Amino acid sequence: MKWASASSAARDLMTASREAWSGIARGLDGAKPDLVCAFVSPNYNGVDRLHELLAPSIGSALLVGCTAGGVIGGGREIERTAALALAAASLPGVQLAPFHLAARALPDGDGAAWRRAIGVAPDDARAFLLLSDPLSFDAQALADGLDAGWPSAIKVGGLSSGGRPGDGALLLGREPFGGGAVGVALSGALAVDAVVAQGCRPIGRPLFVTRAGGNVVYELNGRPVLAVLRELYESLDARDRALFKSSLFFGVVMDEARTEHRLGDFLIRNLMGRAEGDGLAVATALRDLQVVQFHLRDARTSTEELDALLARYAADPSRPSPSGALVFSCIGRGAGLYGEPDHDSRLFRERLGPSPLAGFFGNGEIGPVGARTFVHGYTSCFALFSPRR
Repeated sequence: MKWASASSAARDLMTASREAWSGIARGLDGAKPDLVCAFVSPNYNGVDRLHELLAPSIGSALLVGCTAGGVIGGGREIERTAALALAAASLPGVQLAPFHLAARALPDGDGAAWRRAIGVAPDDARAFLLLSDPLSFDAQALADGLDAGWPSAIKVGGLSSGGRPGDGALLLGREPFGGGAVGVALSGALAVDAVVAQGCRPIGRPLFVTRAGGNVVYELNGRPVLAVLRELYESLDARDRALFKSSLFFGVVMDEARTEHRLGDFLIRNLMGRAEGDGLAVATALRDLQVVQFHLRDARTSTEELDALLARYAADPSRPSPSGALVFSCIGRGAGLYGEPDHDSRLFRERLGPSPLAGFFGNGEIGPVGARTFVHGYTSCFALFSPRR
């Protein structure tokens, strides 16, 4: 297995394609690509011709990609300007099954209906690479359906971004699509791991939901939720009190079998404000006896969390250094959050070495927390590829 990544910020797409592929060719060092991922600014003219521009170079490789407001490749994160990022992989022993889904064509049923729609056997898929249009398609419905059909497979991806509403394009093979979702099921001789960095740290202590209805929590540990919030605020230092007012989030434990909770165990969701009956509305469904914890987010916290998650991955002896990786990052991260370019790419290199990395800044990120797959915000979801272990 061999991966390469490269990028170009040339002024026109033809030149950008040539420049980026030149970097890919050097990285592949003669290996024939089987999969090519392309993330491209909608500011270029002729995005729907990208396969035509790349065809002489990629041969029979499968092209998958989308438009993006910022791209990541070749160690660079290029934002707010026209740019193209490519990743290419030689994947011996790996089978690729591409698919496109329109919103009106979503399977209506259980996992078996999804397996029929995708055309992949339940035990075959090791991972799914997913790209979705945020305006025309319910990406969470896609994630839920694939979880039902292939519960053990990793699902990672992102929602396209950039340009005006309706400008987004999804690329699969020779075809551009104006909406829906495209994906690739990967089977065979590979392993895929996910690192999902939601950019938050917990405050206070874990709590039990003791009264909830729908997406509204009324009591935590048998006490009114607003009283719990007031007590939590009073316990914080000045810096965290300031964050509490603008960057407070709600974390829900996904692995309820754990008695101790660590970084990455919580699904982070937005707080939507006070609800009728002195409740607190949360952007997810809740039920009694779930374990939850409040979280804060800022640039420093986001840096520390991503660094810790990548360090944990690097220290695991069962996980080799990846041959290559894809990253799907929120358009609200990048230089706008950190005040510097190439932030997440730099941390990735520092912890995992020179493995080729490519991806884009999107309108949502798809990745697992616990045993389920979710659409996230303000997150960086990494897919790490290596030969099958």
